[in-house]
Amino acid sequence: MEAQFLIAGFGGQGVLLIGQLLAKAAMHDGMNVSWMPSYGPEMRGGEANCAVVISDEPIGSPLVTEPPIAVIMNKPSMLKFAPTMEQGGLMLYNSSLIDIEPDRKDITAVAIDCNGIAEKLGNARTANMVMLGAIIQRTGVISIDSAMEALKATFGPKKEHLLPINRAAMEAGAEAAK
Repeated sequence: MEAQFLIAGFGGQGVLLIGQLLAKAAMHDGMNVSWMPSYGPEMRGGEANCAVVISDEPIGSPLVTEPPIAVIMNKPSMLKFAPTMEQGGLMLYNSSLIDIEPDRKDITAVAIDCNGIAEKLGNARTANMVMLGAIIQRTGVISIDSAMEALKATFGPKKEHLLPINRAAMEAGAEAAK
C-alpha cells in the first residue's frame, strides 16, 4: 500500500498541519512516511504546500510530481496543481474558497465546504480539520482516532481544550465527503 498526497493552499490555512497530522498518524500506525513542506517567504497568505507519502514499504522518494491525491485549499493552488495530477486521481477541494470545478474529466473531484462547515461548528480556524476528515473518509489511509492522537501530541497540554472542536470538524468533514 502506498498513498501519495499533495496538499496545497495559502500559508495560514493549516495546509502543512494537515500533512504533518497525516504523516504522524500513519507513523503511529506503523507505516513509513515522508513529509516535505514547501512555502514562500511570506508568513501568511503566500503559497504553502507539502508532499506526503505513506507506505508499508520503504519510500524511494519524498517527491510527489504527479499526485494521485491532491488536497486543494484555494483557487491559485487548483489552477497550479490540477494539471499535474495523475490520471484517475482524487482531488478534494475547498469549495468555500474555490468557485470553479477542475477542468479535468479524468479525475474524481470532491467539493468540500471546509470554511462553511467550520463556521457552522463555531470555529472558522478548523477548516483544515474539516478537510482532514474528508481525506480520511475518502482514502482510509489513517483513522480519525489516529489523527486525534497525532493532534494531541502536536498541540500539547496548553491546547488540549481545542481537541473536541477539532474532532467534531474531522467528523463533519468525513460526513461531507461520503
